Amino acid sequence: MPSLVQDIGISLLAAGTLGVIFTRLKIPSIAAFLLAGVIVGPIGLKLVTDPVNIDTIAQLGFILLLILIVLLLRAFLVEPFRIPSGSMMPTLLEGDFIFVKKYSYGLRLPVTETKIIETGEPQRGDVVVFRLPSDPSVNYIKRVVGLPGDTVVYDRHRLTINGQPVELRRSDDKTWGAPVYVEDLDGRLHDILVMTPEFSTRDNTYRVPEGHYWVMGDNRDRSKDSRFIGPIPEKFLVGEAVRIWMHFVPWNMPDWPRIGMKIQ
Repeated sequence: MPSLVQDIGISLLAAGTLGVIFTRLKIPSIAAFLLAGVIVGPIGLKLVTDPVNIDTIAQLGFILLLILIVLLLRAFLVEPFRIPSGSMMPTLLEGDFIFVKKYSYGLRLPVTETKIIETGEPQRGDVVVFRLPSDPSVNYIKRVVGLPGDTVVYDRHRLTINGQPVELRRSDDKTWGAPVYVEDLDGRLHDILVMTPEFSTRDNTYRVPEGHYWVMGDNRDRSKDSRFIGPIPEKFLVGEAVRIWMHFVPWNMPDWPRIGMKIQ
């Protein structure tokens, strides 16, 4: 029994490590599995020709099975991402590692990103990961503010959607060195950070085309969002960010209280 537990632990570690490495290298899931086969395949072929290594072959097969499961989960269900900037402060911090539900807005085939099953649509207030239309190899994370057909007015840090002002109230949070406000997007309460109260960026009236979504960062004055890159076509959506599973910045201890936090 201890040997079995040890084998499972080693196999899970190997599968998880490869999954994270492939994610960091932005290797598509199918290509990642093929690469794993190229790495492990020659070893397996050698072991098969040596009958003494039956236990090792079984362990190798178990590792490959777990790698396949990890890659299938990453392709269709859940994928980890790391937050690279402060554009979503105070909701998400640089160094947060998050889980993204890829099936929230439909199941898509890896590589081609063709949607094969409809499962839902983004709602106002959702935090979403999407591929940058001008460079699909780059992933962004923002909050959905405008839905297809909406008219969004941004004026002095305040939103008006389809003629209805979005509720905004000052928060008592003073930990950021800048004003924090609580914004209510269709009942989804979340904090936004206003770094320059005296100056609002890209005030204007924006109309969201059909099949597109208007997204903004919670750090309203330090975010490259739809005010700069335009509305996001639905086909570029990756999934909904749902939970923080780790917070780590090099040379610092992990921020343990953030682990497991639900993304508001």
